[in-house]
Amino acid sequence: MTKLFLSLHVLAAIVAVGPVTVAASMFPATLRRALGDSGGDEARTTLRTLHRVCRVYAGIGIAVPLFGFATASSLGVLGDAWLIASILLTAAAAGVLALAILPAQDRALAQVTGTASPMPTPTPGAPGRLAMVTGIFNLLWATVTVLMIIRPGSTTGV
Repeated sequence: MTKLFLSLHVLAAIVAVGPVTVAASMFPATLRRALGDSGGDEARTTLRTLHRVCRVYAGIGIAVPLFGFATASSLGVLGDAWLIASILLTAAAAGVLALAILPAQDRALAQVTGTASPMPTPTPGAPGRLAMVTGIFNLLWATVTVLMIIRPGSTTGV
């Protein structure tokens, strides 16, 4: 059963977290284009698509820790320090996504598409701040991935 849980955990991470990290990373540059003279309908459409990918795959991403807990339980490592650190970093990444990235994308999209009320002008620094927060989100996931691969006591002999 452990191999099944581990396989599902890794597949969920690839399928769910991968698209969010890529789409969230692409959003600030597309936002810059949408705010600039070269923006237009194409950039706004791309922003909508990137935001939808982030929202949908964030929801699907709940499978990653669920299968992770099942895997850890079957391996008997629920109390190991590397796993607790991974859980905390995963929770931090989820918090950054839910509390910072998605709301900032919502606001930017509403402003760019003219659905914000009242319609404030997007601040020039918004894409930069969003890129920074997205970088933090990606760094948290990269750290979790490294912990999962080189965890203490692993069977890889490292």
